[in-house]
Amino acid sequence: PDLSGYEKSGLGNVNYNISRIRITAVEFPSASISLIPRAGIKLVIGNASLTIDTNWNIRTWMFKDSGRITVYISKVFVTAIFSTPLDSRGRTSISLTSCRTTSGDIDIKLNGKS
Repeated sequence: PDLSGYEKSGLGNVNYNISRIRITAVEFPSASISLIPRAGIKLVIGNASLTIDTNWNIRTWMFKDSGRITVYISKVFVTAIFSTPLDSRGRTSISLTSCRTTSGDIDIKLNGKS
């Protein structure tokens, strides 16, 4: 979904809008799934990366500008534990028990008219 709002700063109210958010690339060079006896499933993703492209615009009482943003997030590590209990009908269900995520580097390229 698009993000919009305003923030108060030394310039007064700053209105912003971030739209057309798109994930343009995802890489999982290292991923594994393992079973945890009597507990569920463990998913480990190592050294993943993600590229996001979006449009932005900003407006204050002094100026307005707009452009594009490319965000590259790398060195992403995820460990997730899923439980796999049986539901009331005896079918296996899945739910997230825990999740830990870290990222190492974020590179932001901001292009605007100004």
